[in-house]
Amino acid sequence: MGLKKYFSKKANRNEFYTALICLFPSLVIGMTFVIIPIIMVVYLSFTKWDLISETKKFIGLANYIYLLKNPKFLKSVANTFYFAAVQIPLDLVFSLFFAFLLDKKIRGLRFFRAIYFAPVVTSMVAVSAIWLWFYDPQFGLFNYILKQIGLSPLKWLYDPHLAMLSIVIMSVWKGLGYNIVIFLAGLQNIPESYYEAADIDGANNWEKFKHITLPLLSPVTYFIILISVINSFKVFTQISVMTPRGGPLYSTGVIVFYIYQQAFEGYKIGRASAAAMILFLGVLAITFVQRRIGEKRVHYT
Repeated sequence: MGLKKYFSKKANRNEFYTALICLFPSLVIGMTFVIIPIIMVVYLSFTKWDLISETKKFIGLANYIYLLKNPKFLKSVANTFYFAAVQIPLDLVFSLFFAFLLDKKIRGLRFFRAIYFAPVVTSMVAVSAIWLWFYDPQFGLFNYILKQIGLSPLKWLYDPHLAMLSIVIMSVWKGLGYNIVIFLAGLQNIPESYYEAADIDGANNWEKFKHITLPLLSPVTYFIILISVINSFKVFTQISVMTPRGGPLYSTGVIVFYIYQQAFEGYKIGRASAAAMILFLGVLAITFVQRRIGEKRVHYT
């Protein structure tokens, strides 16, 4: 009844049609590049198709059953969780630390901000290629430094115990600037009067950080964790460039890399689609849990 009454007025109808015309291009783009591909992936995950054949054979849940029993896929899932579990805390700690430093009134502040943000706008392929040289066992910068201080060189990307950690370090460095800027905006948004009141009460720096800064930064922290989780689960470029075959003993093979191998190296589109659906549902579930936790833990001023 409410809608009927709303559309009974000509002005309201004109407003609705104008909004629809303005939204139409976005709706078309969204349908073409998001909704339809998702529907196709869901359909293909239940089929056997090699990307060349005209026919797609429906095989039900066979692709999902295969993946859940496949050691390589399960290892890629474990590698992805390892990447996220190490990368996200490191990113949070270092970005918050540098944001604190940049929040102080020091000379050359704009220069330092630009330096920290520069890797963010640099191509991941270019950054990966540079770090590939850093990690080179014979001519790399890091092993040169180790030799100069009397330590044995490391096989960074060729050691199954170090390969993923090496990529995590590079990924933290690459994305640090973005999180620094977000944290810096959050720090500058905290009213100075809160700290002045804490000083009057005799609070030390740690108490001010614990009871003022951290709670008031919780919306920013929540946002960074949410974005970091999504980005960690779709990591691919640095893996592909730095360890093209998934590293020694598949130690750097992550879910998206596994999907790429199944689809464009093995031409098993059904399995790749099923793996993509598992990834999608996994990220969706984690995001849902994060939102529920965020509703209870995030403090807004």
